[in-house]
Amino acid sequence: MSDITFHVKRFDPESGAPPRYEDFVVDVQGSMTVLEALFAIQEKQDGSLAFRYCCRSSICGSCAMYINGRYRLACQTNVLHLGVPTVTVEPLPHVPVVRDLVWDMDDFFAKYEAIKPWLIRNSQLPDTEVTQSPAERHKLNMPIDCILCAACYSSCPSVWGEEHFLGPAALLKAYRFEVDSRDEAGKERLPSWDNERGVYRCHTITNCIEACPKELSPTEGIQWLKGSAVRRRLLGRKK
Repeated sequence: MSDITFHVKRFDPESGAPPRYEDFVVDVQGSMTVLEALFAIQEKQDGSLAFRYCCRSSICGSCAMYINGRYRLACQTNVLHLGVPTVTVEPLPHVPVVRDLVWDMDDFFAKYEAIKPWLIRNSQLPDTEVTQSPAERHKLNMPIDCILCAACYSSCPSVWGEEHFLGPAALLKAYRFEVDSRDEAGKERLPSWDNERGVYRCHTITNCIEACPKELSPTEGIQWLKGSAVRRRLLGRKK
């Protein structure tokens, strides 16, 4: 058991007061995660503390936060493994905060939806499933693990400086369907990302790679999309 101080950034828009930090001491035991510590604070010290969560299993992305200066999933972060007496918990930076650790994701998901992130078939569906070879399925291994936590989006300087930039998460999803052998909407989806507010706004800073809690590489997908766009323009290729 260990008493750990949680230095939590608070913000209540209804109060009219600016954001502030508030300290809470939590008796941390065993494998307690930051998310569990936030529950303890909410249940025993301040029921007004606001934060997002869902699966508690590191697969939904809801509890992405800025913890001790790094992008992390609160449910994946063991408090004692941080090895410090004080844990600073903040909402993701560079995004509009609704309350405390909750931020407004409307713009993020609007950009995500803009690239039509679903499988589209234009030909007649066969009587059996649309199969893939192991090599075709292998292309999806990296992008399919994106959980839309938006850590990459929050960390991207291009997002900070250009409000209409789609961002690395949406572009990684565009890549995911571009390399899916079952999808037939490449031409239809192309205009959504082949423009100055899409892949060409990425300056390959790679903050997204460092921020991603699933260790994915949005930069890799974006660079592939750039190459695909050039091949289509110059050589008339589909991919």
